[in-house]
This record gives sequence, structure tokens and C-alpha cells, in this order.
Amino acid sequence: MTHAVVAGLEKIRGDLADLYRDLHEHPELSLQETRSAELLAGRLRAAGVDEVVEHVGTTGVVGVVRNGEGPVVMLRADFDALPVEEKTGLPYASVARAVDREGKDVPVMHACGHDMHATCLAGAATLLVGAREQWSGTLLLVFQPAEELGCGARGMVDDGLFERFPTPEVVLGQHVGPLPAGFIGHGSGPVMAASDSLDVTLHGRGGHGSRPEAAIDPVLMAAHVVTRLQGVVAREVPPSETAVVTVGRMQAGTKDNIIPDDAELGINIRSTTASTRDLLRSATERVVRAEAVAGGATREPDLDWTGSVPALVSDPDATATTLAAFAGHFGDQRIIPMPPVNASEDVGVFGDAIGVPTVFWFWGGLDTETVVAALRDGTLDDLPANHSPHFAPEIEPTLSTGVEALTVAALTWLGTRDGQ
Repeated sequence: MTHAVVAGLEKIRGDLADLYRDLHEHPELSLQETRSAELLAGRLRAAGVDEVVEHVGTTGVVGVVRNGEGPVVMLRADFDALPVEEKTGLPYASVARAVDREGKDVPVMHACGHDMHATCLAGAATLLVGAREQWSGTLLLVFQPAEELGCGARGMVDDGLFERFPTPEVVLGQHVGPLPAGFIGHGSGPVMAASDSLDVTLHGRGGHGSRPEAAIDPVLMAAHVVTRLQGVVAREVPPSETAVVTVGRMQAGTKDNIIPDDAELGINIRSTTASTRDLLRSATERVVRAEAVAGGATREPDLDWTGSVPALVSDPDATATTLAAFAGHFGDQRIIPMPPVNASEDVGVFGDAIGVPTVFWFWGGLDTETVVAALRDGTLDDLPANHSPHFAPEIEPTLSTGVEALTVAALTWLGTRDGQ
């Protein structure tokens, strides 16, 4: 059955490549994905999807394919881009710019492969709708916005995704990355870390740079916070636990000889267990407050936890079932085990919201010979990866592999027609 459905890919492969190049050339920031949403919704309608609804969770798109009795299976892809200036040199490279949430003019690029994710879901939907006679049940097709902000999945759930549309029995998703193109990477249990973001403002008293004794320097406080936070993982987290604390933003002042009133920090923590997550959050707040006191701050620092994504757990039993189908379709030699990844993904919010398993896997987007050579030479970290201005998957075999993986996974969980 699977091969009969996937056989239709040959007819649409060129059209899907055009869709991918279009999405890549016209990226949109999180919650601004209006053009992309309209384009993807049009693709679902053209494919014959029974019901297509836009503006779910602001800019999300949902398609429903009802095909008789059987399980409800959800396929999800994200489609937002990043404030990154593209440096790939591709003929379809993005030169787009946009105004971000802070009102800043920024470059925009699909530096994380979400354009490939969306194209593959559009392709899988087309194949499955075109082969209704091969399966039974209901497909829930979800194009999710704002994954990069960590709020897109929650936004769709809060907008009634599972009240307005059929409730799935399993959630299936995938992510392209710096693996050899054509290969599937997998894990079981926690496969991606939880992420929590904290904005901090430290309050001092401004003054002339030549008279620091007459001021209270928030920049020095901020510097001590940055340094002290590096000891949290090294000295408070057990070596058996995975944890990361990163200060990705530090802003203060307007001129070299002026001590500012305030300094701002943007802090991000990653963890894979609830206990370590609680420890990191508590320790981060403790360090910030303590350094403010040590620096003589004029008042308590402002702490605002701005974003939170739970650890992504790929259900072990459901993952084993899906991987068995992948091995049967792609062959064992194209299935690669992977350790947990410290990056984060909010797809797990869907399954958690309704208490059903999530299955999540990775697939490769880089030239195989290039990856093999990097493995041999010990230069893997030099290869362009997600969020790099140089990251853009090879269109093939990346596109075909992603479409086939989603299609095979869906058919694994959908029902079969009598006699098949």
C-alpha cells in the first residue's frame, strides 16, 4: 500500500520544488506568515482537501481529510522564518526584510528549514488525498506558525484546534537538519530540550564615565551576572543531566563615557527533566537578584519569563512502530539513531494538550559526500546547520525523503481498506 501511494510523488516532485523555492525566497517572521499561509491553504484546496481553514492561532492553517471510519492522524509542519540575513548565494535566496516585534527593521530568512517542512506536508497531503482508496480514517493537516517564538502550537490549541477539528490519536512531525540528505535520524523519549527565556533589567544610577564613584554601574552588575551564571551548570547541575544556560543579549548605554541607568540581559536555559528545569530557573533568578544586591542596585531587578517550551518527548512505543515502517520503506541503512538535541520544538504541546503520543524524527538536508568528509576530518561543526545564514537544504533528495517520511508515517497509523 505504501509504495502505491508514494508512487504518485514522481508527478508532483517538480511542482513541489517550485513551491519550496517560492517559500524560501519569500520568508515571513513568526505571526506574520500571511502570504505563506495563503499559499499553503491554496495548495490544500487544489489537492482536494475536504476542509481548509485559515487564521487558526493567528496565521495557522488547518486541513481536514475525512475518508471513512478509522483513526484520526495529525501531521504537523511549521512555516515561520528567522531574522537572519541569508548568505547562501542561491538564485532563490531571500533578500526580504520585515519589522519585528520590537519595531526593528530586520532581514528575514528560512534559516531553520521550515520552508522545507511546509513543502513536505503539502506534498504528503497531495499524495494521501490522491490515494484515498488505499486508506481509511481522518487526516488532520496542521501548518503551525510561530515555532521560533515557542508560542505557535499553544496559540493554535488555545484557539480551539481540538474543539473545532477532529481530535487525533497521534501527532506526527519532523525536522530537517545537518544530516546526510536522504537519511532519517531518530530518538526515543526526550529528543529535544525544554526552553525557557528570561528578560532581565538591572537598575543602577547613571553618571559621567569619569566619576563612577558618583554612579551605580548596571553594566558591571550585568557583567557579573553573565559570569556567575556560567557556574550554575558547572557547579549545581548533576553531570548526568543535560543543561545549558546562555546569555544571548546584553544591552546598555548609548555612549562610552556615560554610565547608564539600566542594563538589560536576555537569558535562555535548556533542560530535559522537570527537576533540572526548576533548578535552572530558580538559580538564574537567585544569581540575578544577588548580583543586583552586591552591585548596590537602586531597586530590585525586573525579571520577565517571556517564553517557555516543554521538552519534546517522542513516545517510545509509537516511535518504535513508526520506525519499523520507515525501515521497511527506506531500508535499515538509511535510519540513524541520534542523541537528544538541546534545541527546542513546541510540537509536543499538541500531544500534551490532549494526552496522545507524539512521534518526532529528523531527516537530512546536506550533501552526503560533504557530511561523510566532515565526519572523517572531524569538521562537522563547520558545516552550515539550522539558524546559520548559510543553511539551505539540498532540494533533492531532501524534499522527496521528507514527503515520503510523512506519508509513510501517516499510513502507519491510518486504517486500511477492506482486502488490503
